[in-house]
Amino acid sequence: MKDQFWNYRIWNHRNLLLAAALCVWGGAAAAETYTVGAIEITSPWTRATPKGAPVGGAYMTITNKGTESDRLVGVSTPVAGLAQVHQMIMDKGVMTMRPVEGGLEIKPGQTVTLAPGSFHVMMTGLKQPMAQGEHVKATLEFAKAGKLDLEFAVESMGAQGPSAAAPAMDHGTMGNGTMGNMKMNH
Repeated sequence: MKDQFWNYRIWNHRNLLLAAALCVWGGAAAAETYTVGAIEITSPWTRATPKGAPVGGAYMTITNKGTESDRLVGVSTPVAGLAQVHQMIMDKGVMTMRPVEGGLEIKPGQTVTLAPGSFHVMMTGLKQPMAQGEHVKATLEFAKAGKLDLEFAVESMGAQGPSAAAPAMDHGTMGNGTMGNMKMNH
């Protein structure tokens, strides 16, 4: 009798864990992949912002599964007055950030990752703070594929990727250890 009870408990725990894993895996896969035409967006995310912060960044991976180049030409979100694709570049020891003129090209078969310190969506004029665990709606516009509605998962303030386990950014490695070497060109 004791062995039957123990086997039943083990069977129940295995099935419960399997069911939980399938729910998490299936839910994450469905929620984090978006497609319009030949364009596929995976893992859209943003960082939480403190109350009163005027700007925020959003990130994702864009893959062009088609045979023609396309361009990300516009971004809009109800949480910001303006959203644009920006690029950060280190030039002679100075980090500069500027809008990507003419849109971000994604060549056929190419995958472009928008990530901290590189290409990203800059949201200015934030209308509300973005809180960890929430989702931020946005619309991307591609020159050929058209418009795509998606949601950015809001991660922690120091997140470096779309998972909660991402390490915090070491600001001491930027320029001379301060944010004073960053320039924004609009």
